[in-house]
Amino acid sequence: MSPYAYIDRPSVFSSAAEASLPVRAVSPADIENGNLDDAALAWAKAAGFQAAAGAVLLVPGQDGKLAGALFGLGEEGQCHPLAAGKLAQALPKGDWHIETSPIPGATMALAFGMGAYRFESYRKSAPEGPRLAIPEDADAAALQRTVAAVWLARDLVNMPANDMGPDALEAAFRGLAGHYKAKVNVVAGDDLISQGFPMIHAVGRAAAQPPRLLEMRWGQVGAPKLTLVGKGVCFDTGGLDIKPSSSMLNMKKDMGGAANVMALAMMVMDAGLPVDLRVLVPAVENSISASAFRPGDVLTSRKGLTVQIDNTDAEGRLVLADALTYACEEQPELLIDMATLTGAARVALGPDLPPFYTDDETLASALALASADVVDPLWRMPLYKPYEADVKAKIADLTNAPAGGFAGSITAALFLKRFVGSDISWAHFDIFAWSPKDKPHAPSGGEAQGIRALFEVISKRHPA
Repeated sequence: MSPYAYIDRPSVFSSAAEASLPVRAVSPADIENGNLDDAALAWAKAAGFQAAAGAVLLVPGQDGKLAGALFGLGEEGQCHPLAAGKLAQALPKGDWHIETSPIPGATMALAFGMGAYRFESYRKSAPEGPRLAIPEDADAAALQRTVAAVWLARDLVNMPANDMGPDALEAAFRGLAGHYKAKVNVVAGDDLISQGFPMIHAVGRAAAQPPRLLEMRWGQVGAPKLTLVGKGVCFDTGGLDIKPSSSMLNMKKDMGGAANVMALAMMVMDAGLPVDLRVLVPAVENSISASAFRPGDVLTSRKGLTVQIDNTDAEGRLVLADALTYACEEQPELLIDMATLTGAARVALGPDLPPFYTDDETLASALALASADVVDPLWRMPLYKPYEADVKAKIADLTNAPAGGFAGSITAALFLKRFVGSDISWAHFDIFAWSPKDKPHAPSGGEAQGIRALFEVISKRHPA
């Protein structure tokens, strides 16, 4: 598969509305009050169409041929802003345009593009679907960039681990960098020890494919430094503290943090933002063999802090710790890390609402506003200082798995914070990178989370 397979797919957008069929968004009141032309109204009533939120009704013309479609808005407040993703699934092949809608056309088009995604690398491709004319209120380049980034993140997460191990993740990383003429450096295998990344090495050394740290650089030297760090655990068995089989089923998605920062980097590079971009991905497989790291081991991190291993299934924070330490050595203006880090975050907020952690109040406010503006759900969680005591270990500076089972997402964030400079603006995103059920704008499977909100914040700070 191409490392950015969206480039090889037919576009789901068209540039003009000429010769396309109309989609009219309607509410139950529009039907009740007759706010449609006579033919469409008669057809809607005959079909029993009640304009429920997300419902789609194809409308014939007088000649019996397809003349357009109605899209239901439901009662006021019922329709999700991205419900128009349903159009990509319900409309037949052909060109369409949004004729009337109280939802901004740009939002409708974004939902359509996200909803049109299909992962078909291992089965016969479905027939070609509909195309939507890009609305006048939409920035065509921004729209297609955003959809491409979402598709990239989904593609990478959806690939099974036999085809998306550390080798393949590096190939995708290099492919993305090559597309935007970015520079790549990779430290792999035992070189991780000699070059100061002992915890990345320890987590990945049991796997058939060597562990590695992927580094990408792009942009303007001297521009504000933006560093993105993504957890790239290509499969997580849990290590010697092995997961039960039911918990291992979706562990191909444990590199979802890497997939999402790569997608965010793609947006930054594609938009040509005036930043000095650096992307770091520790790519490993947490496997089991005679060389696997063990419960009770004490690892010395790049920063010099020692970490007692109380559970080998809490490996993501270990590889991130070395990468974050390395990131801070260049004093970035903004440091973002993304990781499928804890089940506790899902217990607290569910699969669709990722928590983020930061001590930067300005950044937190900007992220909250952007999350609402671009319909990319995020929720701030506290770096609650009294819980720092839980991260202490008996015979080392830190434990990777605090006892007690409480506040797991918070204590994981507090662990990572110990490896971030106090003077650096940093935010940690504990994402799920997965949609467990189909949504109008997202089929079940790999998902991009937080990157649209992050790009909104970054692009406003550093406009192209």
